[in-house]
Order: sequence, then C-alpha cells, then structure tokens
Amino acid sequence: MSLVRRSNVFDPFSLDLWDPFDSVFRSVVPATSDNDTAAFANARIDWKETPESHVFKADLPGVKKEEVKVEVEEGNVLVISGQRSKEKEDKNDKWHRVERSSGQFMRRFRLPENAKVDQVKAGLENGVLTVTVPKAEVKKPEVKAIEISG
Repeated sequence: MSLVRRSNVFDPFSLDLWDPFDSVFRSVVPATSDNDTAAFANARIDWKETPESHVFKADLPGVKKEEVKVEVEEGNVLVISGQRSKEKEDKNDKWHRVERSSGQFMRRFRLPENAKVDQVKAGLENGVLTVTVPKAEVKKPEVKAIEISG
C-alpha cells in the first residue's frame, strides 16, 4: 500500500497524499461542483474575550476589503460575510493543481449583552480580518450600608 498516489500518471505535479477514507467518503457524500469552494465557505474564525472587548480574527488571504461585509443585525448578532472570486481563466491555460478555494462565506455570532454594538471596529491587514467589539463596563452593584438601631 502506497502513501502517495498520482491523480494523473502523466502529470508530475499531481502527487497527493494517500487518504484511506477517501473512497469511503466519496461513496457516502456525492461529489458536487463546488468542491473547490468548500474550504472557503466555512471560513475559520477565532473569537477571544479580553477584559475590554471581544476580538474576532479571520484569515482571508487574497480577499479585498471591498469583498468583505461586517454587520450587526437583530441588535446583537455579528455577521461576517464575503466572497473570494475565482481567478480569470484563459482558454490556453493548463492547470496542474487547484488548491486555493473561492466562493462565498458567512458566519454569525450572537454577542453577549455587554457588547457595545454601536462601537464595533473592523480592519483587514495582511489577509487577516480583525473585528473588535468593545465591552460595556461592568457596574458593580452599589452597596448601601444600613444603620442598625438599638
């Protein structure tokens, strides 16, 4: 059993790692024409909470800021969406491998009550989208001392 296989024996660039579950997966899940978009459609996003804010980071290499939308809907749902277009193809081009994904993506996150949704900021730098949602200061309950008579 070989760990490396060729998609096309005549193409020296077609080496793939062998996947023992590949044939099982293909028999259960039918192939679609959107296989190249599957990875991008489920954009991975990190969400961390700091004492001051909620910070979301998404790796979006090759995506321009005009192709990304950051919105707050229903009062407290952060929506990050966008699209990476396919590269223009020339009929004379011969592709040896297509691994970069393209297509649309959308992710939704329900923000906690302490999120200041009117102060959300977003920036795209070096292919990383960073969305910062400031948190409202937690008011400590006021303690009122009661004098005890007697």
